[in-house]
Amino acid sequence: MPKSNQPADTILRQQLIDLLTSTNAHQPFDAAINDLPAELRHVKPKGVPYSIWQLVDHIRIVQWDILEFSRDASHQSPPWPSGYWPQEAGPADETEWQQALTQIRRDRDAFITLLNDPQRDLYEPFEHGEGQNLLREALLIADHTAYHIGEIIIIRRLLNAWGN
Repeated sequence: MPKSNQPADTILRQQLIDLLTSTNAHQPFDAAINDLPAELRHVKPKGVPYSIWQLVDHIRIVQWDILEFSRDASHQSPPWPSGYWPQEAGPADETEWQQALTQIRRDRDAFITLLNDPQRDLYEPFEHGEGQNLLREALLIADHTAYHIGEIIIIRRLLNAWGN
């Protein structure tokens, strides 16, 4: 196979972006929540400790925290675990649901902007934290989100609300 003319750093950045946005080995976030009936957002199937809303809001909070940690040395993370999980089983209304979805997409795009910045070294440890770097944080967002997307899909299957 011929070698790419692109520098390895550019290829890696694009692969990380694809991991955050595409359907490589998992469903993307938007597919997991697409056409979800509003009345199912708060339902906790038997044996499942959380609702789809709680998973969606957890994804939102964690991704926001990772984004802010990656771009702001003075960022203070919420307390674990209480600051990362919503207490309410469902959103207060359609507006809260849509705001959460919008923030997930906006924060993902903001993180992609960091990945696209050639001045940001993927491997250089942040001046703050415990050795984390942009590459690690990109992988963390992708891994964490994919894990919870799988849970959303399982809950949808348990609620007979997944078409596949």
